[in-house]
Amino acid sequence: MKQFNYFQPTEIVFGSGRVIELGDIARKYGNKCLLVTTRTSPNLEPIHNRVKKILADAGIKTVHFNGVQPNPTTDNISAGAQIAAEHDVDMVIGLGGGSSMDSAKAIAVEATHEGTSWDYLFYRKTQPTEKTLPIIAISTTAGTGSQVTQVAVVTNSAERNKSALYNSVIYPKVAIVDPELMLSIPGHVTAATGFDAFCHSFESMLNPGSSVYINTLAEKAIEIIAETLPPLLDDLSDLEKRTKMANADTFAGLCIANAGVTLPHGVGMAISGLYPKVMHGESLSIIYPAFSRFTYQHAVDEFATVGRIFNPKLKTEPDEIAAEKACKEIDAFIKKIGMWMSLKDADMPEEEIPLLAKASMVLPDYKANPRIASSEEMHELIRQSFYR
Repeated sequence: MKQFNYFQPTEIVFGSGRVIELGDIARKYGNKCLLVTTRTSPNLEPIHNRVKKILADAGIKTVHFNGVQPNPTTDNISAGAQIAAEHDVDMVIGLGGGSSMDSAKAIAVEATHEGTSWDYLFYRKTQPTEKTLPIIAISTTAGTGSQVTQVAVVTNSAERNKSALYNSVIYPKVAIVDPELMLSIPGHVTAATGFDAFCHSFESMLNPGSSVYINTLAEKAIEIIAETLPPLLDDLSDLEKRTKMANADTFAGLCIANAGVTLPHGVGMAISGLYPKVMHGESLSIIYPAFSRFTYQHAVDEFATVGRIFNPKLKTEPDEIAAEKACKEIDAFIKKIGMWMSLKDADMPEEEIPLLAKASMVLPDYKANPRIASSEEMHELIRQSFYR
């Protein structure tokens, strides 16, 4: 067994109905908060109002910033940070999916530091400090894992670029994972976020930072997702299955916080940076068929393991055969959950294939892949993903 480190400072409060504990939790960090969400819509209004009432009943003044958009931008973050600073809040609460939770983290940095959140990306010399406001994450989707990670993904619209803050000071102090809050999530969002959780788990296994601890969590998460996500899409009101998916998502988030992702996430970030209307889970489903065939021979054990989770009959096959067949098993799963799509389906212009290939090699994720793509190979992966 190789040596490994594992770090997780976030307190996880998991279970149906546990959002009611938010008031007591928030009081530990002050009496004034910025609540960060996407735009309030008919299906989200009850959740937003419930959370605000819980906070009010606990004597906490709430300033609500609902200006987050999917694939949140630096403009979103700056608007929220300005409100946080003007109201001198004690904490930031992210309520929603990855966009809201990531925005809460970036706002907590920008509201307390010079410049903007973009000045504190993972590769910058200057990094956020302990001045960062405390963050509480309340997840309403099961897929991004943001409630337990030190990552905040942000899009710079002017540069058509998507990147991330990555620092331990933006780990949420507390993550409330209440599956009851996930019951109103539409089917396609459920599928897209669920597939993201699968990708987090699998890519953590492939990442050089993986360990027996990560693999244990990742394999369990994949087992849950493979068994639970397809039938959940047939009955979105099934609280038991929502709970299982929330558990898998949390496992997957713990994995990426300690190991990391690989090539598909770098490509996926580039896709939604250039084409912000593409959901993160959609971008991953686009690249996965080409990625799996590019990679499986260089990660036989991991692909064989995943292939056998999806299809137990592969347990009788040699590892090399199970790994190769895993590619088709992953394809079949993507189709089963309604996520089979191409870059053309995402309205990407074909002439921008070279642009996307170049953008896919900006983030270092591709370097953590078991097989590292050259620029020519990345171009070919993107080309293969254009048509389906």
